[in-house]
Amino acid sequence: MTAEPIRLPDTASVQAVLKSLDPVSADAELAPALANAFPGFDFTAASIDDFYWRGDARTVLSPSGTRIGDHRAWVERELADLSGDLTAFWNRHRSGDLRFTEWRGASVFAFAPTGLGVADFVQLSLGREIEVLAGPVVDPDYRPYNADDLLDPSWVRREPDAVAPVLAGPIYRLRGRAGGGLVHMRSFLARQARIEREQREARRPELENRVIHEVGSESKRDIPFLEANPDWFDFVPRENRFFTDWERSSACDHRIFDHWAFDIHDLEHRDRREIGFIPRPLRFPSEQLLAEDSVSVHRLMERIEAIDQKIGLPFAWFFLMTHGHCVDPNVGRAIAAGLRAGRVRVPDQDAAVLLAWADKPYLF
Repeated sequence: MTAEPIRLPDTASVQAVLKSLDPVSADAELAPALANAFPGFDFTAASIDDFYWRGDARTVLSPSGTRIGDHRAWVERELADLSGDLTAFWNRHRSGDLRFTEWRGASVFAFAPTGLGVADFVQLSLGREIEVLAGPVVDPDYRPYNADDLLDPSWVRREPDAVAPVLAGPIYRLRGRAGGGLVHMRSFLARQARIEREQREARRPELENRVIHEVGSESKRDIPFLEANPDWFDFVPRENRFFTDWERSSACDHRIFDHWAFDIHDLEHRDRREIGFIPRPLRFPSEQLLAEDSVSVHRLMERIEAIDQKIGLPFAWFFLMTHGHCVDPNVGRAIAAGLRAGRVRVPDQDAAVLLAWADKPYLF
């Protein structure tokens, strides 16, 4: 008897699982519910501290708490009833009797391995959201300048620490930028490399006829573009390099999704396919590491070792550096220069990755 093939998660099935979660136990049950719905997949979940709010699902409440209806539709109907008179609208509702609700949340990513390779996993981009009683339907202190002020209320506090009564949730929603809600990472990387290759190849006739006007030399000759850029058609997207560098570094024994999530987009913009991701670290060092002129390369080595210990991952500092916010790229350049001068040492596989990056850097 042949084994039944494992079914990759699909959007409709994932949405059904998320809809079935009870808000009371949703946080604890998210990963087990996904694993139960997709046999053969061992899901884990990780949250990202990126507070957001939604402008597409607000509701107006009466003084008694009855839901009157969709916020946008209500505002437009009320304005029409007052012939668009903003002052009349403001005076009618500035008492604060009518309030509106708003969904607010943060990103959560769920992962499940599909094989042993670094890119062999499924990623779900989710939003963990709660509905809160946000505030009055108009700013009681200031008349609205235009209708957009009413449709996009800016007078309520939306900081992560803002206290607002919770009305519903938490619920989980499949989100992510266009095309990035549910991905199999190996397939995504292959698709990205293919699209990049095809887009560059489509420009070959144009580039074969393009020249660069040399400035500052006596000859002032025109250099063919492809002569000045011989590796133009061999370009590897930074996303693919990130995974390749992980695979050939000392980080390779660790699952990449235990340390990183990936904010993916795959869309059409101005008749051009735009595809890629921004890596999102799941753990951060205690403080940002900068390459100050007064700090020696040996001191930098001590600090990157401290980062690796803090994160619990060898060579963690390098991948944080490509992300740019936690480790200054100049740290990598300084250590690469120290390696070439024989002043410092790192494991051979990490040295190869760092020196290749120094020769042809990429950042997110």
